[in-house]
Amino acid sequence: MDGSGLALCLLAAVFCLFWTPSAGLKTLHLGSCVITTNLQEMRNGFSEIRDRVLAEDEIIDVRILRKMVSLQDTEPAGQCCLLRHVLRLYLDKVFKNYQTPDHHILRKLSSLANSFLTIKKDLRLCLKPREAVVKALGELDILLRWMEEAE
Repeated sequence: MDGSGLALCLLAAVFCLFWTPSAGLKTLHLGSCVITTNLQEMRNGFSEIRDRVLAEDEIIDVRILRKMVSLQDTEPAGQCCLLRHVLRLYLDKVFKNYQTPDHHILRKLSSLANSFLTIKKDLRLCLKPREAVVKALGELDILLRWMEEAE
């Protein structure tokens, strides 16, 4: 192989090395928060265990998250805060309380939890504690109305 062919091969190898890790990186603009994460890596990790986890779900008529509702349906000012709270739910309740003897599933969930933790650290605090309490009390009527409509 001549010098130019070797240089081209080296250039291609370097390009592949630097391009591949960032291929799945996505920048999310959530109101005033901007985060960069590898959503494809998280999706791939979950897809490996999804069927086994879903096979355990015996409550098929209840959904926690609906496909129709998305962060885009939330006002831009609230997107960052909403995602932060959803991630906290998964980190504090879901990942910590899921039990299985399957070590492969546990490793994948641990990887997802670490990704969620990294994203959560990048999100700024939504409101100061006092402001959050006042906001929640001020919107209590929305919660009560939502509960009444669920009858």
